[in-house]
Parts: sequence; C-alpha cells; structure tokens
Amino acid sequence: MTLERLRGICLSFPYATEQIQWVDDLVFKIGGKMFAVVCLLEDSRTVAFKCSPEEFAALTEVEGIIPAPYMARASWVRAADFDTLPAAELKGLIGDSYNLVRAGLPKKVQADLGAATDSGGGKGGKS
Repeated sequence: MTLERLRGICLSFPYATEQIQWVDDLVFKIGGKMFAVVCLLEDSRTVAFKCSPEEFAALTEVEGIIPAPYMARASWVRAADFDTLPAAELKGLIGDSYNLVRAGLPKKVQADLGAATDSGGGKGGKS
C-alpha cells in the first residue's frame, strides 16, 4: 500500500482531518482525537491505529505488529510497514479505529459533527 492510498482511506471517513504532528508523523483525527498515525520517515513507514481489546490481543500476535509505543494502554497497535497486513484488512481495521474513536467522543462533539449514523468504514460499515 502506498502513502497516498493510505491517506485516501483515512480521509474518506466523514469529518476526518489530517495534520503533521511530532515533526515526522501524519496524524488523522475525528473531532480532534487521533484514529491513525503514519510515520513519514522513508526508512520507517509505520502505521498505528486503535483497536478493540480483542483485536489488540490478536493483532499483537501477528509478525510485524507490536503494541504502539505510548498508546498501547489505550489498545493501539503499530504495523511495521504499510504492507504488514493485506490492504483490505488494514482498511477495515482503520475503519474500526475511526468508529471506536468517534463513538468515544463527547456527545456534544458528536452532535457538532452531524447526525451521520453510518461512518462508511470498518468491518460493519460500507467499504
């Protein structure tokens, strides 16, 4: 998977934004909260995202995926590169991350984002 394709996936979710943070990281957010982080260093193209505790346990058993530094306590994982997982699976997991983060936003922020009920991502949403 390319950086541009990964950006396209992340920005396809309603109200998703991106910004450079911590010098070398491209951070994707919903309502000001991160749902994916991509390292932009050429020799370290990693992607990190939030997952459920069950997915966290399963994913950290996959070669090339580790608990995300500083974020593992919140069930975040980091893939060693963009191709650690098949593209369709990575897309679904990023969609799940988006949905988890969006669902955890304060009700006022959710209301400000709009009444869209289908985020269009994740395993349960439309692809």
